[in-house]
Amino acid sequence: MNLFFKITSLLLLLMSVSIPAQLQKHSFEQLEELQETEKRKMVIFIHTDWCKYCQWMKNTTFKNAQIISILNEKFWFVDLNAEHKNDIVFKGHTFKFNPTGRNTGLHELAEELAKINGKLAFPTICILNENFEIIFQTGEFLDSTQFFKLLKEVLALSIQNANK
Repeated sequence: MNLFFKITSLLLLLMSVSIPAQLQKHSFEQLEELQETEKRKMVIFIHTDWCKYCQWMKNTTFKNAQIISILNEKFWFVDLNAEHKNDIVFKGHTFKFNPTGRNTGLHELAEELAKINGKLAFPTICILNENFEIIFQTGEFLDSTQFFKLLKEVLALSIQNANK
């Protein structure tokens, strides 16, 4: 009986340990199909491997439980490396990688979504509405608090606009 009690207690303890939620990432190719199942705004995180602020945001902001929860429940999230070399088909257009040097270059889609007033900055957050139109862009590091506030504001505006 003592062994049974120990095993049961151990199982209950293991089941009660919270496993952190994973951020659900989608590809551009999936977005049209996802929008057919449920209309949501899309959050695009555009980054590079060499950008320290991008990596910092990946390791802090996008690991935050509140951020993961709101993105998974209310948005479609896409993680886009601006130096991605493979073609991306999105909205009937094929976007390609444009080399700028020997081992450097920029993906056309990243450039399209991350350019703000003709300039690129990383990291960039780009939010698209349900019709795939850009409704928000920022080319700066956002900590968890700032990003959560931004996402809540986008949702509040959506509700406000729907009630008009």
